Amino acid sequence: MKILSLLAASAAAITLATPAFAQTERDASQDFDGPYVGVTGGYTVQPNDGRETLVFDTNRDGTFGDTVNTSGGVDAFLPGFCGGSPTGTANLNCRNDKDGFEYFGKLGYDKRMGNFVVGAVLEGGRSEASDSVTGFSSTPATYRFNRSADYQANARLRAGYTPGGGVLFYATGGGAYAKLDNRFSTTNSVNSFADNGRTNGWGYVAGGGAEAMLTRNISLGLEYLYTDIQDDDFVVNVGPGTAPPTNPFLLNGGGTDMKRGDDKFRTHSVRASLNFRF
Repeated sequence: MKILSLLAASAAAITLATPAFAQTERDASQDFDGPYVGVTGGYTVQPNDGRETLVFDTNRDGTFGDTVNTSGGVDAFLPGFCGGSPTGTANLNCRNDKDGFEYFGKLGYDKRMGNFVVGAVLEGGRSEASDSVTGFSSTPATYRFNRSADYQANARLRAGYTPGGGVLFYATGGGAYAKLDNRFSTTNSVNSFADNGRTNGWGYVAGGGAEAMLTRNISLGLEYLYTDIQDDDFVVNVGPGTAPPTNPFLLNGGGTDMKRGDDKFRTHSVRASLNFRF
């Protein structure tokens, strides 16, 4: 519903803005042909990931999927997991993940061939969205993983159709990169915890949109993008700290590695752009 509402509001804004500029004389056969620069602003929404968990490597052999057991053979994470940040240590209640605004700059080039347009776009910026998952142990204690993108970039192609100039309808897709800010926090004060901090994520972006010429050189766009970033490099190493040898993290070799069960950082974005064409 958030995506549909944002699309409707953005489309209405473009519809209202276009007539105000439409009186500017221009040659429509020259629309959407050549280089341009632009700025983009919008909103990022995350899909529901309430079933996400943490996964464990109790003997540190590089294979995740082990169970962290107590000395009595009971799963130490039997209370379970939730998608979000914890509101306490002894329940499965979590705050929702954070959606947020995004802002990007871009550089592009289009080649028009009759009513068809093909082009390429380079884009960089950031989104304020962040994604968390929390594990609850029977101690009780919480183990929270959070990720967001310090900055993002993508290189994509686009291809579309313009019915004589003035407005372009297009599909777009390509490769995406993000410098991911991964963070870990816990209420466990007896074990030691170390992680590898910020990581690099690679993936893809796909979507579509429309762009309307307001003057000979200025256009306004509305776009939807789905971004899927691979994020499987962030690992937390759990060590002894001051915990006794019977500590569940230590029973199978002196330590445990853990990470998020979902190795994808997925977002939906609806954005408007203002472009200057040379």
